[in-house]
Amino acid sequence: MGSLHPVSAGCTVHCARLCTDAGLAAVLAADRGLLHWRAVSRLGDPGLAEHAVQETLLRAWRACASYDPARGSVRTWLLTIERNVLIDTARFRAARPGDASWDELGEQAENRCARPDFTEALTDGLLVADLLAQLPPPQRDAVVQVILCDRAYQDVAADLGVPVGTVKTRVHYALRSLRRLPISA
Repeated sequence: MGSLHPVSAGCTVHCARLCTDAGLAAVLAADRGLLHWRAVSRLGDPGLAEHAVQETLLRAWRACASYDPARGSVRTWLLTIERNVLIDTARFRAARPGDASWDELGEQAENRCARPDFTEALTDGLLVADLLAQLPPPQRDAVVQVILCDRAYQDVAADLGVPVGTVKTRVHYALRSLRRLPISA
């Protein structure tokens, strides 16, 4: 399988690897569902959410060489790009309700740069903190380290002095418990 565009065309050894078929396939397999879920929950329209995911992946593909692994995982980088796409989309829809086609949204997004809404991040952080507070401490620690800090199970297990399977079990049961909690918890 060839690459979508040559890795040497601006990409570095630290690029996000979205410039290769294998890299893009890996991202789609791992993160497409999360990107789509976030877009639907924010926009309330599955069709518009699909366009937002496509725009996110297109922006990520174009900026592949700018990915810096020291600043976070590829997933974190994609979620940041998606957040900007969703902000652009929401702002455009608010300014022109009822007649915002995807083509107009795309043009508008290219013409301006969105700033993150700190209140939304604060609200999200408070909600997450409330939900995590309902977990037993060992499960909470495992989820924070593995999911929120994006650390490998092996590293977390070594830090906690427990087997890798124990960390995986704690994360599994914590996520299962969190799914059962009401979102306004």
